[in-house]
Amino acid sequence: MQSLIKVRLSMQKRILIVSQEITPYTEEGHIGENVLDLAKIIKQNKGAEVRLFMPKYGCVNERRHQLHEVIRLSGVNIVVNDIDQPLIVKVASIPQARLQVYFIDNDEYFQRKLILNEKDKSLIKDNDERMIFFCRGVLETLQMLGWSPDIIHCHGWFTSLLPLYLKEGTNDDDEKLYFNHPVFKDTKIISSFHNEKFKGTLNQELITKLQFDGFKDDCLDALKNPNLEALRQIASKFSDGIIFEESYKNAHGTNLSYQDGIPVLNSEEYTEYYNFYQNFFSEELV
Repeated sequence: MQSLIKVRLSMQKRILIVSQEITPYTEEGHIGENVLDLAKIIKQNKGAEVRLFMPKYGCVNERRHQLHEVIRLSGVNIVVNDIDQPLIVKVASIPQARLQVYFIDNDEYFQRKLILNEKDKSLIKDNDERMIFFCRGVLETLQMLGWSPDIIHCHGWFTSLLPLYLKEGTNDDDEKLYFNHPVFKDTKIISSFHNEKFKGTLNQELITKLQFDGFKDDCLDALKNPNLEALRQIASKFSDGIIFEESYKNAHGTNLSYQDGIPVLNSEEYTEYYNFYQNFFSEELV
């Protein structure tokens, strides 16, 4: 048994970065560039195995970026608001960075050219369902891949439900939907908070739609008014670690509620990120 433990500890660490945007596939904001820079630094300097996930918006040029569908990972249905929605998984690589990017796609939610906002900057009306589908799609894909991340690092408000789904969702037998799965047995989840803005709120029925997935009322209280602050609160509540980007801290401070004793980082120096990851490992990144 001890030899098996040593083998596991000496294995390359697996870092999964989940973001609402990644350069060069989207061009709207700073998060995409930050995520790409972080992934490259971790991979080059520490040799960790890094993979990335993002939504496959209709504006992503599949031919230019050479996306292709992973047939063995596609075809699963994800129930959103009591309606089956097919999961389509695509993959591409960023050659100069030697990084693999997975895309979560669905004809109903992600074929439109717009990303998260209408042309007048208001939120797309079904962003709540798109977010549910994306977050569940990431976890479903990891289960099918059999790829166990040591850390899932979330960027952008569109990933806010990932910590909730990983830690709290239950099935008919009152077992946690994803937390009990062997793939996520040792997974820790970190949320990075950026200085983002959006107008208004998500659909007021978000709580009702989450209840379809077995969430209890008390863990959804923060989403009664599903605005940006509520999404940040729900992400921080269920995360194992928090990173306040400098731009966020300057604009909002660090007044989010999170679990007592969890690691918190205030920095934009990416070299500090993989040192921060060290809080969750029993040995240094190799």
